[in-house]
Amino acid sequence: MDAVKELKHKGKTIEIYADENPTSPRENDNLGTILYLKGSRYILGDKAMTREEIDAIVVFKDVVVLPVYAYIHSGIAMNTTGFSCPWDSGQSGVIYAERSKILENFRAKRLTPALRAKVEKILQGEVEEYSKYLGGEVYGFIVKDANGEEVDSCWGFIGLEYAIEAAKEAC
Repeated sequence: MDAVKELKHKGKTIEIYADENPTSPRENDNLGTILYLKGSRYILGDKAMTREEIDAIVVFKDVVVLPVYAYIHSGIAMNTTGFSCPWDSGQSGVIYAERSKILENFRAKRLTPALRAKVEKILQGEVEEYSKYLGGEVYGFIVKDANGEEVDSCWGFIGLEYAIEAAKEAC
């Protein structure tokens, strides 16, 4: 396995590698739940459902919801705003957070417009993070001393910039 990036920091060598066995960020404690349409040959979220089942949750539950779009063409990308390619992209489902969970997590009594906007940003971030995971943008690092001996390592960083930042902090 070749390093994706190598750099020097504080007299140490940092080697960044692609994480070949990452854990899905959807296994973490997320605010949102990603529902995706049944029938896809890809796992595009937390739970596969029919359009009618998704609509029932979106319409009948007290939720903050955003659409989720997927672009599948020699890889997978996801977002909450859509893609310009009409052939290889489209709405794959939704991400939502229930009002009760939002109020509990933020220790709030009401779902204000400001809190709703904050939740929407978090949901967008969860989709972006999952998209990076699906796209193979998960990394680990090894820090070596001046003698080439490994002194630290850590894996599972979604996004190259986070792996580099954590490796520098480990020096």
